[in-house]
Amino acid sequence: MAVYAIGDIQGCYDELMRLLEFIAFDEGRDQLWFTGDLVNRGPKSLETVRFVRGLGEAALTVLGNHDLHLLAYANGNTKRFKDSGLAEFLRAEDSEELLHWLQCRPLLHRDETLGYALIHAGLPPQWDLGQAESCAREVETLLAGEGAREYFKQMYGNEPSQWQESLKGMDRYRFITNCFTRLRYCDPRGRLALKEKGRPGTQSKGFLPWFLIPDRRSRDDRIIFGHWSTLGYQHAHNAWAIDSGCLWGGKLTAVRIDTGTPEPLQIKCRGAVRPGEEKGSGRL
Repeated sequence: MAVYAIGDIQGCYDELMRLLEFIAFDEGRDQLWFTGDLVNRGPKSLETVRFVRGLGEAALTVLGNHDLHLLAYANGNTKRFKDSGLAEFLRAEDSEELLHWLQCRPLLHRDETLGYALIHAGLPPQWDLGQAESCAREVETLLAGEGAREYFKQMYGNEPSQWQESLKGMDRYRFITNCFTRLRYCDPRGRLALKEKGRPGTQSKGFLPWFLIPDRRSRDDRIIFGHWSTLGYQHAHNAWAIDSGCLWGGKLTAVRIDTGTPEPLQIKCRGAVRPGEEKGSGRL
């Protein structure tokens, strides 16, 4: 059995099929971990979600910001919706089943046997992995219950920008969501810089990539994440960044995590969207 983690797909189904052929994925034997953002911007969001869901226990995915964007629109929040194949998704006969499945995905997956955790974006420096897991369960429970629709109505926003254990209600849920699905940069005190999206060196003074913050409490845990296409593949300080910009004409990356030190297995991608084109992105 081989276990592979794969970076953001964002509807690039054909490229995913090429990558799985390249790594000789065997559905009956192997398992895939996806960093989230299965949908949006790329041409085949519907086919991508159908495929991953159809793999059953041979695949797992965490939620990304684009997945939540689709779910917010499906739950009545239309303020930031731009169509990039998502309207087709919602018209599909099986859309209700697919949306329900997607909404039940976790924000964090942790495998103590393999010794890895999977998230979409980042963790604030105040959280160790145990606290991150607890915070993820809070939002996952909300998404699985009757409060989900109200959550999606209030999900968007950059505040609060700093963690406090005393945070309550939607302020708490929004901060947790932003960390798991949007975080790239923060300062050593854990103040999030959610408007900073470029590669390291372009950010405002005082901010660092979340995984480079000195003494972050999760530094001893091995974490795999996506979300940051301008960062590309990187391995530093027990963190593996594996969104290598397939959507934008970069590469689609897999890393095998059940044996040895993970090394990137990559295919080149033509790109469904050119850099600078914000097709279907909303404000994510």
